[in-house]
Amino acid sequence: MSATTITRVYIFTVFERIWHWAQAGLIIFLLLSGFEVHGTLHIFGFQPAVAYHTVAAWSLVALWLFAVFWHLTSGEWRQYIPSLHRVDAMIKYYLLGIFIDAPHPFHATKLSKHNPLQRLAYLGILVFVSPLIWISGWFYLFFDKWPVWGWDKYLSLEWVALFHTAGAFMMLSFLIAHLYLITTGHTPSAHLKAMISGFEEEPAELPPHGAGTSSVSPPLKY
Repeated sequence: MSATTITRVYIFTVFERIWHWAQAGLIIFLLLSGFEVHGTLHIFGFQPAVAYHTVAAWSLVALWLFAVFWHLTSGEWRQYIPSLHRVDAMIKYYLLGIFIDAPHPFHATKLSKHNPLQRLAYLGILVFVSPLIWISGWFYLFFDKWPVWGWDKYLSLEWVALFHTAGAFMMLSFLIAHLYLITTGHTPSAHLKAMISGFEEEPAELPPHGAGTSSVSPPLKY
């Protein structure tokens, strides 16, 4: 069989694709407006940037609440359970294998959409980066209420701003890494197309998922 023969596997549902792009757009807009509030960028003007940032933040909260409901009711939350299975193979691939055209150690299926490193990265976003951003953001948003609620005795605006900015840079770093990794499919645009069409493309000569070869990892255990 020709090495260029490609098979298409339906991986991402319509909801997942809409959620992904809406979330990406809101996060990028939050970074732009947030860095303007911080004084790093000059795009909208300070006051409009504050208003836009607040609206986008609440929009993202609403989107995440809806996404959490969908993941819980559909069972797709299992896709994000971390696993150390073949993490070493993924690290070796990204450090060396990708530059010598080695076979990818993981191939997505409907049951295992994310490789082990992706799962660990998403876990870090969910349990550390996101809480850091949201908690500091809420403190920031309700700064005028601190004296009423007695928070001004315990909180410093400078420290809240520092933590919020640190979280923003962590999210920016994740975004940059994410943009790079989407180019690491069998073609630079393969993963991008998958998040548009829902179909992941794989070389057709690969054996079925989990067939026991060294180049294909079995479905991750939940």
